[in-house]
This record gives sequence, structure tokens and C-alpha cells, in this order.
Amino acid sequence: MHSPYKRHIITAKIAVETQYIASLQRANHERENLQPKDMNTFEATTYYFRQAASVMELSERVQALLINPDREVKVEVSLQLDNGELAIFDAFRIQHNSARGPMKGGLRYHPEVDADEAKGLASLMTWKTALVDIPFGGAKGGITCDPATLSENEKERLTRRFIQKIHEFIGPQKDIPAPDVNTDAQVMAWIMSEYSLIHGFSPAVVTGKPLDLHGSKGREEATGQGVTYIAEEVLKDLGTSINNCSFAIQGFGNVGSYVAKFVHEAGGKVIAVSDVSGGLYDPNGLNIPELLGFSKRRVLLKEYSGAKRNISNQELLTLDCDVLIPAAMGGVLTVENAAEVSARVVIEAANGPTTPEADETLQRKDILVIPDILANAGGVIVSYFEWVQNLQHFTWELDQVNSQLKRLLTNSYHSARRLSKERGISLRTAAYIIGIGRVGRATVLLGV
Repeated sequence: MHSPYKRHIITAKIAVETQYIASLQRANHERENLQPKDMNTFEATTYYFRQAASVMELSERVQALLINPDREVKVEVSLQLDNGELAIFDAFRIQHNSARGPMKGGLRYHPEVDADEAKGLASLMTWKTALVDIPFGGAKGGITCDPATLSENEKERLTRRFIQKIHEFIGPQKDIPAPDVNTDAQVMAWIMSEYSLIHGFSPAVVTGKPLDLHGSKGREEATGQGVTYIAEEVLKDLGTSINNCSFAIQGFGNVGSYVAKFVHEAGGKVIAVSDVSGGLYDPNGLNIPELLGFSKRRVLLKEYSGAKRNISNQELLTLDCDVLIPAAMGGVLTVENAAEVSARVVIEAANGPTTPEADETLQRKDILVIPDILANAGGVIVSYFEWVQNLQHFTWELDQVNSQLKRLLTNSYHSARRLSKERGISLRTAAYIIGIGRVGRATVLLGV
């Protein structure tokens, strides 16, 4: 007899195959001949999706139904700069899937923001929210800009102009943005303000807000806290613990700095950290409390003199350590450097830090990779808690936030780990299978 999981997948296949939907003809056959190293963010995410879909024996039409985004919004945002000049910025919001609830995803300000990157990260969020079983779909977006060149007033005006352009497409029951690369609680406050001017008081329109504007306790550190909870469970499965292991963390922004803080507090030895200026290394362990204080002054790590030696970001990835945590930008583990990775475990705190070809190399080396859709899900989980609190007009205490965060993450990890062992597949493929299965079943139940 088929398992409930298998029966649901068969039901999904039959239901979708009986209907002809013109949009499903975009089956993306052209991507099948791509080499992993040639893939952009959307193609890489689709590559991982197709690996899982192959194990699930999903037809091409079902795959196309689940891959293609529900809506792609592109707008031009004009802004008068402080010097009086006119600037025009491209901006995007990709809404991937709403079968399991309102769409959810970050908003980033970066020169490399484009539609393909947003599509890939939006679909990643769909599988992530389904994997950890919270009632959201996936979205992502951003503005193609270099925020370092903008004044605070220019950033605020740019944010407000963007919301004026897309306000009808977002909302507490439609699509809920959150902080991402180069956006923070202040940017979320501007979004809430502008959206509320149009639609009335709406704190639930965004998450990651300041506490004084109905943000959630624990939201700022949620992704880093979640990575640490995952590390605890993974190392326990491997017969060890955080206080017996060494860690190298690429990235010392919001996520990386909190991971370093929590690992250090748990007795772990953080031997390397880095930011855009490079990295710091000490095989005996860095002084993390001192570094955290140093970074709060917004000084680059290359200016810090208390480490044994300075290293590059590339060197950090290949250090001899127990756990490597890429917590910066995507695509940093590539075919060129994956063979040199010496860590026993890679925990993907960033989105898409490992290219598909590098992922295959790490598997061949028996390096356990904890995929991004599981490892960094702490942020969206506590965003969900914030959204719930806003809708209920009721505030949770920090211990409740953290206990519920740990419960959802550890349950999700063990579900993926069990499936990985049962089917003899990677943890990434197992995580995708769980997420895809939940989204597929919801899609069929709603009616295709």
C-alpha cells in the first residue's frame, strides 16, 4: 500500500494531468542542458527543485505549475536626490506561490538585484516556509541600487516611492515583506508608515519592525539563533556538541555576528569571521565579545588588530574546522573552491551560498551540508510569530518566541534527516521533497 505521502503525490499528479493549462507550457526545457556552474539564482534553485521532483516522480507539467511564479512585478522608481539630480531605479517584487497562505519574503537593496535573483529567492522561500510548516508562500524583491551612495533621507524617499508603486500588491493577507540585504528595521518602519497612510493602520504589512512599532522580541537575532539551534541538533546527531567544535563564519553582519555570539556563549570555538574587507583568524579562538563591540562601531574587520592574522574571504572557506557557516552572499562555494573545503559540516546561513556543482563536490567528500531552506529559516519563523502577534494585538515574551522557534526548527530538521536516511538522498533533496509535497497537496486541495 502506498504511504500517505505517496498517495498525496499520486493524487496531485492525476489532478493536474487531467487539465490543460496553457501557462504550463513554459516547462523550462532549455535549462536541462545547463551546467551547474552556468546557473543564475533562479536556475540553481530550479536545479535543486528538479532533483527533488525526480525522486518524487512528478511530471513535467506538475513541475512547471510549481516552479513558475504567480506574479512578477517590475516598476521604475524615480527619485530626486539631495543634490537635485533625478535618479531612476529598477525595483522588483516576485510573488511565487500563495497556496499555503500570504506570500512572505525579504526586500533587499543591492546593485545586483534583478528579476532572476528575485525569482530564485522567492521560490526558495516557498519551499522554506512549507518545510518548517508555517502558513506562508514565497516572495522576494528589492531595488537595484547601491545604498552606500544614498543618504538616509534618500533611502527613506526611495522606500516610500517604491511602496507607492506596489502597495496594491502587498498587504497582511497578500504579501508581507521583511528585512534582507541592506535593509533593516528602519526600512520596515518606513514601509509600514507609507502603507498605513494609504490603507489605514497596518503593522502586519511587514515584519522585522522596531519593537516600538510592534516588532517581535527575538526577531533581530532570529536567523542567527536558528542557525545555532540547527547546529546543536546536527552535532548531537554526529556524537559531539558545540563546545567540542571549531567554527569558521563567513559574514559578520546581522546573521553572522549573532551566530558567532550564540556559538561562543555555548562554548564553541570561533576561529574565523569575515566581512567585505576580509577575515580574521586565530586557531585558538577569536575574542568574540570584543569583536561584537568592535563591529557595533561600524568599523571594518580589517581594522581590528586583535587576531593572530588576517585572511581573505576565500581562505576562510577552506580553513581546517569542524563547522563552516557561510552567512554572507550567495554563490561563494563554487566548483573552484569546494574541493578545498575541510569542514566536517557546512551550515548554509546565507541564501544560496553553494552552487549546484559545488554541492555535488561536497557530497562526494562526505561533507554534511545543511541547506539554506532549513538552516536559515529562523528569520521567517519569527517573522511569522511577529505577524501573528500583530494580527492578535498581543505581545509574546522572548522565552516563548525562542521555545517555539526551536520546536519548529528541530522538528523540521529531524523530519528531513529521517527522509534523507530512508531514501538515501541528500538532506537538501529531502528538505525540498517535504516542502514541495506540502505545497503540491495544498495546490490540489484548493483546486487547480
